[in-house]
Amino acid sequence: MGKQDGIIPIKATIDNLTFYKSKDGYMIRKKGGVDAQRIATDPNYERARENAKEFARAGQACKVLRDAVRTLIQQTADNRVTGRITRTMMQVIKADKTSSRGLRNVLDGEVELLDGFEFNKGSYLGTSLFAPYSATIDRVTGELTVKLPSFIPTGMIAAPKGATHYRILSAGTEIDFEKGTNVTSIKNTAELVWDKTPTADITLVNTVTPNSTHPLLLLLGIEYGQHVNGEWYALKDASFNAMAIVKVDTGV
Repeated sequence: MGKQDGIIPIKATIDNLTFYKSKDGYMIRKKGGVDAQRIATDPNYERARENAKEFARAGQACKVLRDAVRTLIQQTADNRVTGRITRTMMQVIKADKTSSRGLRNVLDGEVELLDGFEFNKGSYLGTSLFAPYSATIDRVTGELTVKLPSFIPTGMIAAPKGATHYRILSAGTEIDFEKGTNVTSIKNTAELVWDKTPTADITLVNTVTPNSTHPLLLLLGIEYGQHVNGEWYALKDASFNAMAIVKVDTGV
């Protein structure tokens, strides 16, 4: 696979070459590969079939998670987050020590590997928000809580140029990976001024189903904006926003 080098990029298939556009620009690759029917039936490709099943399972789990927090992803994620979540889900699945190859799954794997996942590779939560916080999950009440003691914004938040205000974001989500459903609660602070005035204590409580038997994930993020004539405007460049999974509870 290589990049197209020419005045006029093209998207087409010519003989055994495919010209196409990707996130990295206009590319070219050589057609090839094994016949699909052979992959589906040949015993020599049994491992490939097993891997394909688990990859499909990882992709579905990725979709369920993205659907649960889609509104926040739109504000805080980079454009390759889907691939990165899928890779992490594959790690979760491969950690399944009880199922046979091809049958390994998220629930029998290590969902805890999602803890610490960053949705924006260009702006990590830990390099944007330095204020200490606590993240707790109470499975009995269904409350997923983030608390930030009072802090001075200019000293504890790495705001980008042009930002005058910020919001702290939080989400608690209960995910049924088998059925592909979720119960999600999203909270955020009001627009807070990025200055030297200490904040009040911040508590964001996200409530899902009490006594749930599904994995529970708690997310924390930050979004930057401006106030113009008293109105909030999110920064046009959202690449500085950050969000991460800060707590996971599988109930096991």
